[in-house]
Amino acid sequence: MLQPNNAWNLILSHTVHLPTTRQDLRESLGFVLAEDVRADRDIPPSHHSSMDGYAVRSSDVTNGPCSLRLIGEIAAGSSSRPRVGAGACARILTGANVPPGADSVVPVEETEESNGYVKVLSAVKRGANVLTQGQDARKGVTLLHKGTVMGASEIGVCATVGKATIQVHDRPRIALLCTGAELRGIEAPVRRHELRDSNGPTLAATLSHWGFRDITRQIVPDRVNRLVSVIRQKGRQCDVILLTGGMSVGKYDVVREAIEKAGATVYVHGVAMKPGKPFLFATLPGDRFIFGLPGNPLSALTAFHEFVLPALRRLSGMAPKASRPSLRLPLAAPLTSKGELVRFILGRLRWEESGPSVTAVASQSSADLVSALKADGAIVFPADVREMKSGDLVEFRPWRTLP
Repeated sequence: MLQPNNAWNLILSHTVHLPTTRQDLRESLGFVLAEDVRADRDIPPSHHSSMDGYAVRSSDVTNGPCSLRLIGEIAAGSSSRPRVGAGACARILTGANVPPGADSVVPVEETEESNGYVKVLSAVKRGANVLTQGQDARKGVTLLHKGTVMGASEIGVCATVGKATIQVHDRPRIALLCTGAELRGIEAPVRRHELRDSNGPTLAATLSHWGFRDITRQIVPDRVNRLVSVIRQKGRQCDVILLTGGMSVGKYDVVREAIEKAGATVYVHGVAMKPGKPFLFATLPGDRFIFGLPGNPLSALTAFHEFVLPALRRLSGMAPKASRPSLRLPLAAPLTSKGELVRFILGRLRWEESGPSVTAVASQSSADLVSALKADGAIVFPADVREMKSGDLVEFRPWRTLP
């Protein structure tokens, strides 16, 4: 069996970025940039006021209270440019361009206006309350680099520089196949020897949460010929096939056989980890990728977050380190292990005045999906470590968007 990090490196060596496409900026949330975005002009494009007040020459108001003649008004978006000469001022609104001759803005709260004159009550320094041209960015500077994930701020920056469309990487089309004769749909009646399919809805929701929404879902009986047919069909339609169940070596664990008969090459089958040990990774010709997860829900979730979600991010254009994030956090309570396999222990974040820490969440088995309700991710317990003490820094894999 491969160690988890070796399995991940092997997956990385076979995954490639999907082709790029031009995306409407309004629909770009969560996509990964495939181009650099540069400032098309200085930001701000001119000197402008950061508050309501009066545009003045600082040389007129260096010695405290004085009276200045009011010569006009400039609002945000106005092209008005009254020249401010000696002894004069102009009313200015937040966001408006500072007029010629003026170099500072006096807040309205520090003035008194009467009969066409403005009394400035205190001295003003040169440049006060003025946002200078280009202070945020100069024309031509790169603001966003290839590989950046588009969030709200990134979309705002693109809007600022006039990028109505952007070049991004495609996100993979995913076929989610849950195998097993015992599985039934959510609304179907179930007998004592049957199970409702929880992996399908859980994984589909997790994929959607992280921005992967082009998903087809299907329950497939664990019969080789049927599986081969479905895998070949989905391989023509999708970039990624994600299977659950049938990954071990029992009589009815036939998924690997079906994958190989469908023409795929298996690179990983079995990882030295708990839960998630039967994880599988394979490829089909034409840059199509197959991931096999154990049928037990907690095992499936663990292997999904450790390998599948990072690989999907990688396919979508993210850098390797960003694809598989982890945190170093202090452990809130001690943990022990028998070793042999890398353990992934459900963990819950604790937020205290001293900062965040992580505590283990007890689970009954690799099928215990209920315990995952209480967890924010998984603590990585190395195979060669027997004990971790309170306060020790541990590797934590987040499974949720953290507050």
